[in-house]
Amino acid sequence: MLKIGVLGAGHLGKIHIKLIQELKDEYQLVGFYDIDEENAKLCAEEFGIKYYATIEELLERCDVIDVVTPTLSHYDAAVKAIKGQRHVFIEKPVTNTVEEARDLMNLAHEAKVKVQVGHVERFNPAFAASVEFLDNPMFIECHRLAQFNPRGTDVPVVLDLMIHDIDIILSVVKSSVKKVSASGVSVVSDTHDICNARLEFDNGAVANLTASRISMKNMRKSRFFQKNAYITVDFLEKEAQAFKIKNVDKNTDEYAMTIDIGNDKGQKEIYFDQPDIKPVNAIKEELRTFAEAIVNNTEPKVTIDEGYQALDVAHQILNKLKVSANLLE
Repeated sequence: MLKIGVLGAGHLGKIHIKLIQELKDEYQLVGFYDIDEENAKLCAEEFGIKYYATIEELLERCDVIDVVTPTLSHYDAAVKAIKGQRHVFIEKPVTNTVEEARDLMNLAHEAKVKVQVGHVERFNPAFAASVEFLDNPMFIECHRLAQFNPRGTDVPVVLDLMIHDIDIILSVVKSSVKKVSASGVSVVSDTHDICNARLEFDNGAVANLTASRISMKNMRKSRFFQKNAYITVDFLEKEAQAFKIKNVDKNTDEYAMTIDIGNDKGQKEIYFDQPDIKPVNAIKEELRTFAEAIVNNTEPKVTIDEGYQALDVAHQILNKLKVSANLLE
């Protein structure tokens, strides 16, 4: 069983602590560290676990470190863990800057430790069930809208919300990003609260992403268009649908929906395929599979390299937003 320690006992950190305690076959929760001593005492009492006065003290007793601190401290915390030959689970975005992410990636490779980045939507049961239906999507549309919440406004909406969809897109489009376009607005905070971005890939695929944290309602939907298929994933409601097209033949149901595509190409049948969605807690699943990767010496589901790539594209979008803002001044 892997001995694990948690760095950070804020809102998300407490969720991680609770779920790790439930993963009794995978982890032994040694304790946690939090910079806020008063909060640490309350958390220790709530969960019945030990809190440590320093990160170094906690590191000495662990095989794995779970970094759930604010993004600005991700790099320093992860460096200490990796240099101590500890495996690291680190929340998204992996670091504050692309340079930090690159350094961390190289350090992890050199130390030969496992690092998994917390891009939790990869483990969303609706998306996980839809992966088998995704085959070279060429047009993707994502909307991630949230009602305003002061928590998280210390970073732009691109790093707070859009990065989830960036990671999803990069995981299904097996090609390099060729061009990035973006526009956005700062409405209530000092950073961009709404952003629209367009990613163009070397293979011709295009993705349009919209993220907002000033919406009247919450929405997390992605639509994937590919040859003879359309797949929609609702990350919020954990629902997915796949619509496929095939040639009409003698076995076609007489009541099936058919379309005549013209030009003497005959008819096509539109049929519906329902992904088999298994109810799981996505955060719990990402933590469980990380333990599995360590024990079996396999690649984590979301590697440090993928975390770096998602952050790199996010910062390309942020750079485009800066250019747009300068042009408006």
